[in-house]
Amino acid sequence: MRGTKVDTPGVLPSGRAQTTVPAPALIASEKAHDVVLFALGLVETGYRFGGKNPEAGLDCSGMVHYVFNQVTELKLAGSAADLARLGKVIDRDALQPGDLVFFNTLNRPYSHVGIYIGDDRFVHAPSSGGKVRTESLREGWFAARFEEARTYFD
Repeated sequence: MRGTKVDTPGVLPSGRAQTTVPAPALIASEKAHDVVLFALGLVETGYRFGGKNPEAGLDCSGMVHYVFNQVTELKLAGSAADLARLGKVIDRDALQPGDLVFFNTLNRPYSHVGIYIGDDRFVHAPSSGGKVRTESLREGWFAARFEEARTYFD
């Protein structure tokens, strides 16, 4: 049939193969982006030890649990140390928004957790009397206590 154009999936009109981001990677990056945006929406929420929702207040692991439960299909629950047993360890240089960052804040491993938001910053629920806020991984009190990073997205 003369003049009829036939489209072949995955092939551009030039005959070159079309490259796309694999669906799982795209979905993971979208979910991670949503995690960051949702977590940033909790800034200024009051702290409460053992808190698992913004109305009552949040602690560090409660904030992570709440955000991931609201935004993803991942059910991350338990203490910061419990969360550190899940996911995949990554180098600090490989951090991507939505990854978790762990700290030694009480002279015990994995005693605090936050959500990496990019640009060497993270969001977390820091302590009694405090509020959810962002901090630097490069300088300050938490920077000196950084322990490990983990990703929960593939």
